[in-house]
Amino acid sequence: MTTEPSKEAIFKQRLIAVIADLQAEGRTDPEAVLLIGSLASDLADKLKQKNWVAVKQAMSAAQYNELLGSFQNGGNQLHQDGKAKQAFAVQLLGVSLVAATQRNDADVAAGEKLVDQFIDRAIVVYRQSRPRH
Repeated sequence: MTTEPSKEAIFKQRLIAVIADLQAEGRTDPEAVLLIGSLASDLADKLKQKNWVAVKQAMSAAQYNELLGSFQNGGNQLHQDGKAKQAFAVQLLGVSLVAATQRNDADVAAGEKLVDQFIDRAIVVYRQSRPRH
């Protein structure tokens, strides 16, 4: 008799896969970086925060649930529409959100820190790339 992996174990594998994708392609793809930065910057602006880490800290439980649901639905639709880079951007932010709830696992906490650093850097790149009015 085999036991099903826990939700935490499944998430950990997903986090590992997302970080591997990020390291393999995401961080060297200018379009992906700008898409991630744009999405995270828009959310930071909406919540009047300076970066992604601050967004996660400022978010209420209701905002967290709403955003996670939006990421799940939107990310699935983007994937179905063949918009892989946009879907990856949504997935990366979603994984970061969920990782914040599982920081008691040292591996997840380390992965979250790595992902969050990348997202915050992508915000800086995106904001610097915008034309100034």
